[in-house]
Amino acid sequence: MRPHRRLPHKRATVGAALVSTAALLTLGMQATPALAKPAAPHPSPLRTGGLEAKLSPAQHQALIKSAQQQTAATARTLGLGAKEKLVVKDVVKDNDGTVHTRYERTYAGLPVLGGDLVVHTPPASLAAGTVSTTYNNKHRIKVASTTATFTKSAAESKALKAAKSLAKKPTTDSARKVIWAGTGTPRLAWETVIGGFQDDGTPSKLHVITDATTGKELHRYQAIETGVGNTRYSGQVTLTTTQSGSTYTLNDQTRGGHKTYNLNHGTSGTGTLFSQSSDTWGDGTNSNAATAGADAHYGAQETWDFYKNTFGRSGIRNDGVAAYSRVHYSSNYVNAFWDDSCFCMTYGDGSANNDPLTSIDVAGHEMSHGVTSNTAGLDYTGESGGLNEATSDIFGTGVEFYANNSSDVGDYLIGEKININGDGTPLRYMDKPSKDGGSADSWYSGVGNLDVHYSSGPANHMFYLLSEGSGTKVINGVTYNSPTSDGVAVTGIGRAAALQIWYKALTTYMTSSTNYAGARTAALNAATALYGANSTQYAGVANAFAGINVGSHVTPPGNGVTVTNPGSQSSTVGTAVSLQVQASSTNSGALTYSASGLPTGLSINSSTGLITGTPSTAGTYNTTVTVTDSTGATGTATFTWTVSTSGGGCTSTQLLSNPGFESGSSGWSATSGVITNDTGEAAHSGSYKAWLDGYGTTHTDTLSQSVTIPAGCKATLTFYLHIDTAETTTNTQYDKLTVTAGSKTLATYSNLNKASGYSQKTFDLSSLAGQTVTLKFNGVEDSSLQTSFVVDDTALTTG
Repeated sequence: MRPHRRLPHKRATVGAALVSTAALLTLGMQATPALAKPAAPHPSPLRTGGLEAKLSPAQHQALIKSAQQQTAATARTLGLGAKEKLVVKDVVKDNDGTVHTRYERTYAGLPVLGGDLVVHTPPASLAAGTVSTTYNNKHRIKVASTTATFTKSAAESKALKAAKSLAKKPTTDSARKVIWAGTGTPRLAWETVIGGFQDDGTPSKLHVITDATTGKELHRYQAIETGVGNTRYSGQVTLTTTQSGSTYTLNDQTRGGHKTYNLNHGTSGTGTLFSQSSDTWGDGTNSNAATAGADAHYGAQETWDFYKNTFGRSGIRNDGVAAYSRVHYSSNYVNAFWDDSCFCMTYGDGSANNDPLTSIDVAGHEMSHGVTSNTAGLDYTGESGGLNEATSDIFGTGVEFYANNSSDVGDYLIGEKININGDGTPLRYMDKPSKDGGSADSWYSGVGNLDVHYSSGPANHMFYLLSEGSGTKVINGVTYNSPTSDGVAVTGIGRAAALQIWYKALTTYMTSSTNYAGARTAALNAATALYGANSTQYAGVANAFAGINVGSHVTPPGNGVTVTNPGSQSSTVGTAVSLQVQASSTNSGALTYSASGLPTGLSINSSTGLITGTPSTAGTYNTTVTVTDSTGATGTATFTWTVSTSGGGCTSTQLLSNPGFESGSSGWSATSGVITNDTGEAAHSGSYKAWLDGYGTTHTDTLSQSVTIPAGCKATLTFYLHIDTAETTTNTQYDKLTVTAGSKTLATYSNLNKASGYSQKTFDLSSLAGQTVTLKFNGVEDSSLQTSFVVDDTALTTG
């Protein structure tokens, strides 16, 4: 039950005159407001201990400091040699108190490349818990001598020569002496960084590792991490900017101080902070430099919010500090890149400077390279490089779905808007990566020899299978058909759970040289921590990896088929219908669909579960859909299908079930605790109401009900809403409630709409007549100062 006590004011406030929220016109098309977010996933009831605890930057730093004070003792416990020391890189703490400490190593004062490890320490309360360690490579580092026989200058010259075919105008930074432990026996080595530019104009920071005894090249990797996505087509969005006097700047002080700069076709430096007298940025055209700036700024804020509200991560380094963005890099530069050294994202303007690469999933992709760098640190070469690149595609896709922008809807396509191929096709496909002509669908022994953008294919494919499953599906209007390497069907566990597992695997169980086999182990460990070793999610991970030829299948727990009931349906004689039945099985294999009691003129596709046709006879039909899996297990859903004659009138009818919530959660799908008779908030009438948020911490609550609006009817939605808040701002929307009907956004309310009592809201839904839609209330609350959104006495009436 929600506590009544309100949290004290904790927000570091910025003067109201300094922060403003601006509506940006880019294409002149109305998009779903940027403030409307999908609900954050909730942990499975099987296990919640593996979820990362929400820590403030101060709490995070306190854990790091504590770990730093114990490095010597930890090194002894791990059995490290006398010359080895640990350096704390990051600390993650789970809700159950388990602490995961990520370390780098030194040997005789020299950095050990590939010596990273993670120590997993359970809380004292778990008596059976034991400390475990994930190593990147060797447990103990030892070399015969730290005196180099192959000189530093010779190593620099050799690295420069090796890089000349890979970089234009190469320049050499001073080499540093290191211990190389990434592969094989640890060796004394020189690490040389070669600057310059890659063939497409991307800056180059090629790291070359040279054996300090023999002069042999041991390893090389590129530290500039690139990726592409959608261009500027995000429609009209809301930006958080800063005002000082009569001047506005692209400076988001609510998200770690993120700033967006204009390089004006330069290739170095920070550029100029976007600044102007108006708080409307860009006009949707390339001729206005602020258009690309606004897109990058919007993408950065969506990515910040995605990581914060989905994983509880505060910025790329989880320290509450934002990176910055640079747009209009070089001329005709068809790429975008992340650079650790400047802690920034940089975007080119595309071919002929016509298509700036500044869309939502580009920002998500690039900033995710930063997250990877500050967690597992996956080397940008070989299989680990493919996993690095796929991780950015995975989280970039997560950002795109999270943004819920109707001008650039969530999909499993990478770069589908930029037309980089010249024929309207996407850059990459997650459901079947080989469709791009270069990416691998599945793992094979030589996959690490591919360019990282192609060796990423198997991991992208795995994530799609884990999220959605194999076979043909239509999602947000896009048709996918995902195969598996062995032909065995895979059932998805949902994108929300898949994201949680991949993030946990990255931040807790992967190391810098993790390959595909190691990624499977890391993801299974993450699924165990989050959901339990006997969970559907664990089996889903194993089976998704088996689908890309990594590891074997696992039989999911239980044995049965689940069919999602679509609810009562309403159609009209002579009007074509299309209804997709959703089902899943705990067993691998194809599903078979059948139906009885369908209205005359309708039929169901036995392979896909799609019901289509044109009703020919009016009446009320009791329809039952039966779904059978490969083992013979079945599941059913029964619902009423009403077919009316064309031109018939509508009678006044209340379509919502349990509209006043007095029957508890009956008829509604809601986050636990939302429908309540808690006296902390008064109901509009009766005892029950829906109370969303009000916790004073990062939180998302949802309330929804599927309803069919009869064809040809006028439909009106009403509900009573009360908002109270501890926020004191008069101009910033920190906490929001979004009301949607299907894909249509009806309204967004926030802490700025607080009022002392209830007010009735009314919306005309007649345009949705003839459709089955989901009415949804989605409340998102930030990390401090509660806002309560209380809904009661809903009604959706026809007439």
